[in-house]
Amino acid sequence: MDSFIALRWLDVADILIVAFIMYQLYMLIKGTVAINIFIGIASIYLLWLVVKALNMQLLGSILGQVISVGVIALIIVFQQEVRRFLLMLGSRYLSQSLEKLLNLNAPETPNVKIKQIARACSFLSDHKVGALIIISRKSSLSLYSETGDILNADTSSRLLESIFNKNSPLHDGAVIIKDDKIHAARCILPVSENPDLPANYGLRHRAALGVTEHTDAIAIIISEETGGISIADSGRIDHELSRESLTQFLEKEFQQPLYFSK
Repeated sequence: MDSFIALRWLDVADILIVAFIMYQLYMLIKGTVAINIFIGIASIYLLWLVVKALNMQLLGSILGQVISVGVIALIIVFQQEVRRFLLMLGSRYLSQSLEKLLNLNAPETPNVKIKQIARACSFLSDHKVGALIIISRKSSLSLYSETGDILNADTSSRLLESIFNKNSPLHDGAVIIKDDKIHAARCILPVSENPDLPANYGLRHRAALGVTEHTDAIAIIISEETGGISIADSGRIDHELSRESLTQFLEKEFQQPLYFSK
């Protein structure tokens, strides 16, 4: 009995690590179709544990074979979620630890011209001009920028306003900003497959959520119906932001002093 209740610090660490991984997986698939599949697989696994405890050998062997093959099925079914989880793990934890370990001098955050972006968003919002602006963090967005026109122009409010002008040939699609450059315009983005999204979400909002589900980028959406400013990050969206709250959000996310935002 004593050996059964003995608890080492490694056991505590084991439990905490598993709990952390399960929580992160749940947050990644929450609100998607995958959550129902996850619940079904978890139910089969719990049933297998009960069958093993009751020593039901035939049913236990069948369920064991299903679970052993299920690892490959999980990778196929949860392909996007696994990719997002590995991306989050690499960009938020491993890359920062590696940079500190190797004492890399590379800047931790892009030098985004926040004030220029906020000024353009305010203008577009006041004039109810639809826009979708993607700001790159550490994920490579080359897959999406290649679908549009490469610009590599200095970020300025006047250029962003011109791109999203309804008479501009570049206004249809998303603009991708990388560091202090407008890297590409007229880009095509993946659309979110979340079935629980409100019915009033158009393709612009769904595309913003889609790219933030696949990468660590930030998406700014300007509604052409209401002029409202929204921000999508990590598959979640905040609505009706003011220019001041947008600026504060970006400055907090990119941790920049004001001279980077001129």
